[in-house]
Amino acid sequence: MHMQLEKHISDLLYRYQCVTVPDFGSFLTQKESAWIDEVTHTLYPPAKWVSFNEQLKANDGLLAKYLSEVLSLSYEESLREIQSQVMLWKKDLAKGFLLLRNIGTLRFNEEGSLQFSPSHHVNYLKEAFGLGSVVSPPILREEYEKIAQATEESTPIFFTPEKRKRRTYWQYAAAAALLLSLGYFGLTKLRQQRQEAQLTEEKNSVPLLKEQVQQATFDMGTLPSLEVAVTEEAYRYHVIAGAFRVEANADKKVRLLEAKGFKAEKLSSNSYGLYPVTFGSYADQESAIGALRYLKRTESKEAWLLVDPQ
Repeated sequence: MHMQLEKHISDLLYRYQCVTVPDFGSFLTQKESAWIDEVTHTLYPPAKWVSFNEQLKANDGLLAKYLSEVLSLSYEESLREIQSQVMLWKKDLAKGFLLLRNIGTLRFNEEGSLQFSPSHHVNYLKEAFGLGSVVSPPILREEYEKIAQATEESTPIFFTPEKRKRRTYWQYAAAAALLLSLGYFGLTKLRQQRQEAQLTEEKNSVPLLKEQVQQATFDMGTLPSLEVAVTEEAYRYHVIAGAFRVEANADKKVRLLEAKGFKAEKLSSNSYGLYPVTFGSYADQESAIGALRYLKRTESKEAWLLVDPQ
């Protein structure tokens, strides 16, 4: 029986953040906010892209259970089908590369490490279904304002009693339109000047206000003591630079990253007996994903995101 395992993995990626293929690796999803390419003036919708971690290969039961329900197989039969497919994948990798439709491509680099290139044909974020990129030309507000100011300064208006008597209706209408246009641009410029003056006044008043607050004293008698419990912010999101079986190698990696200016840290060993080393840790997922994207471009394409359970 021929089974397209990548199709079932793709279906699960819409609903889960991690799909593990036993004895092969895990496909992870990461959300990305909408962003604008200022060079091409293209607006991209929010998305959820796929990465791969070959170290997470222990069976968590998700894929096998899903296959059992979809293909009407027993759990043991599903595991055998997965193992059979994984053997075929490994043979393809040995020949050069493995293409998984709508997921990505796997190949070994010159150093013998497994390299994953995600497919950008599918956005796994359900909320962004049907949304595509939009190209819009830039709005040159400053250029239009400069043209209006130049027109205002270089357009003289002359009135004489003789010409005023001979003017037709259309001449008066044209003059009125010109005056209204100049008045509009003049009013816009006056509002701009008032806003700048207000901002300057507020900026100058801030140091004075701080000084008055520092000098103020309050006599409120004897106040009861107040105890405030401060909850330390949890840094649950870790951008991982590598995981090492030998602890000394993990310590060495931490020193190398610290020498580069990173707030590196060696985490406790996981269930696989590995010591993860972080580029840095973050309190919110958005900051962590932003750092991960940057580090993948500048430091290591093998960087990945580890999330501590709550």
